[in-house]
Amino acid sequence: MTTVLFSVAGAVAVLAAVVVVVSRRIVHAALWLVVALGAVAGCFGALQAEFVALVQILVYVGAIVVLVLFALMLTKAPTNPLPALTTGRSPFAAVVAGVLALVLGAGVVLAFGNEKVKPVADGSAEAIGTQVFKIWVLPFEVLSVLLLAALIGAIALSVRKKED
Repeated sequence: MTTVLFSVAGAVAVLAAVVVVVSRRIVHAALWLVVALGAVAGCFGALQAEFVALVQILVYVGAIVVLVLFALMLTKAPTNPLPALTTGRSPFAAVVAGVLALVLGAGVVLAFGNEKVKPVADGSAEAIGTQVFKIWVLPFEVLSVLLLAALIGAIALSVRKKED
């Protein structure tokens, strides 16, 4: 049952990610990103890593996508398709993406074969908290400083300068 749920959630995530990339409207792409990230949370849920699934929903679906939508509104970016920005290289890019997907898919199949998906043992909040705050504390803090710098940069860019 775990393998079936994981496979369905993974297929939904891949299909939604493809729609994010090929969507012609940026707001629609952001909304499909919600579906893709929710499906990834479903993958974590199928593996019985409930804490990671909830963090995925709260942080990525709840914060990152909202941040992207706010950035679109603050910058007044055009949300309609812009034909002047599209190039004739789309078929070539699709072929390269397809070949890359086949190579990566073959690598995964060769690496894991017929192995069944098993629930994780260290998916609890206690196990993850121990890992984050004992072993991974320095990268965790560096990431928080990086996100703070990005937030300060976004605020600095959105402040309008007074005209003299």
